[in-house]
Amino acid sequence: MLKKSALAALAALPFLAACSTIESVGLSQPKPDRPAPPTATGDAWFDAGQQAVYQRKIRKTPATRAKNVILFIGDGMDINTVTAARIYDGQARGKSGEENSLSFDNFPYTAFSKTYTTNFQVSDSAGTASAMTTGIKTRSGVIAVNANVRRGDCAAALAGAVTTIAERAEDAGLSTGVVSTAKITHATPASAYAHSAERGWGVDADMPDGAKAAGCRDIARQLIEFDHGDGIDIALGGGREHFLPTDAADPEYPERKGMRADGRNLTAEWIAKSADHAYVWNRADFDAVGADKKLLGLFEPGHLQFEADRPDDGAGEPSLAAMTAKAIAALSANDKGYFLMVEAGRIDHAHHGGNAFRALKDTQAYSEAVRVAREMTSEDDTLIIVTADHGHTMAIAGYSRRGADILGLSIYRGDDGSDTPMLAADEKPYTTLGYINGPGSVFAPDADLSGGRPEPKAAADKNHRQQALIPLHSETHGGQDVPVYASGPNAHLVSGVMEQNVIYHVMADALGL
Repeated sequence: MLKKSALAALAALPFLAACSTIESVGLSQPKPDRPAPPTATGDAWFDAGQQAVYQRKIRKTPATRAKNVILFIGDGMDINTVTAARIYDGQARGKSGEENSLSFDNFPYTAFSKTYTTNFQVSDSAGTASAMTTGIKTRSGVIAVNANVRRGDCAAALAGAVTTIAERAEDAGLSTGVVSTAKITHATPASAYAHSAERGWGVDADMPDGAKAAGCRDIARQLIEFDHGDGIDIALGGGREHFLPTDAADPEYPERKGMRADGRNLTAEWIAKSADHAYVWNRADFDAVGADKKLLGLFEPGHLQFEADRPDDGAGEPSLAAMTAKAIAALSANDKGYFLMVEAGRIDHAHHGGNAFRALKDTQAYSEAVRVAREMTSEDDTLIIVTADHGHTMAIAGYSRRGADILGLSIYRGDDGSDTPMLAADEKPYTTLGYINGPGSVFAPDADLSGGRPEPKAAADKNHRQQALIPLHSETHGGQDVPVYASGPNAHLVSGVMEQNVIYHVMADALGL
């Protein structure tokens, strides 16, 4: 800014002498409150670019205090998964796919999150989810405890528990909910309500006797015994076997029994809490239960079905979008607000199986759940954060033409409009999607390599495994940064490259916790 003496000197110059003020020549004209919209040029790409800049210039920043916060976690949903799912979703709608947008692609603020834990470069869901729910980085394999707790050390976990955002929300009088397509006792959903030295302690039968004797509780029990506020209000997902005793037959699969060694039926204990508590295990009962209930819904003994397989489930399972809608409807009854975590847990499981089809299909369902949540809430009072806990090793490679089947072979289009599969150095085609490691490895111990690399097939079958390099029974996580998308109060704080635990602090600050 010019100093006063410099401004006075400028005003004395002949070409300014006729001007009564500096402002009259435009040196400090105030900017208009709203810029003028761009003028169309007729070039679709150019006009779309100008419109994108205009929309960013007029974007409003909501008040910094939120009434509600919804944290969406796509387990294993790295940027390659997002890109491939975007194309898959677009192609499912009859488009080329690349120009498509998932529901959260249009969120106004984005960032990248660093996913390492305090002891692992390539992390797991327990440590990464705990970072987002507690505000600190911790070890892999442990849930909502500090980094001094070694995996399996019950005594250290009892002393090192870290308060979660769900606990803080309940203490402040807010309502809370946890939704997942995985077991509700799995690492990511558990990080909202449980503290454990071992992510595998979902049920008491899986705990060592010494840990139980020392006072550590299994994760399912901690959900039922959650002692902050009036308890978790909504819990929807899988994992029925962790809540039923060993002498109780599963209601959907009578040949299967519960896993609880202590003889407790935690579903019955949930119902016994009050007349407002309800438990459901199938789609019909889920649809019938009112939004006025504190609801426990467990729709499978283990994880829920993959989205691709859900329509074939005998008892019926609600979609992730349906569970999200039910949770929001119930939690919104609290005038003080709520915290809700929604996890698409089976994206991760499909990747571990080297099965891109199911991973993309579950990401598509995840996008639909985000869309429903945004439609049911207001950007003025609800912060929605969409992110992942970690990545995987799936790559999008080759020089495939635009619009080529994202699950198919990498295709080249010639100047004459003909399509030809791209060939590798072994003169065989390859697919656009592939994995660094996993069960689809071309070097699997039982692979017939007499003819070199097996020729890949397009993934028309939902059970198809993309080719991988390193042979493993289960594909591994990746250590790359993952995307973060945000909308609503405090969303502007989601920017740049963030440590994963900062996500907690954005949410807690938005709620005033």
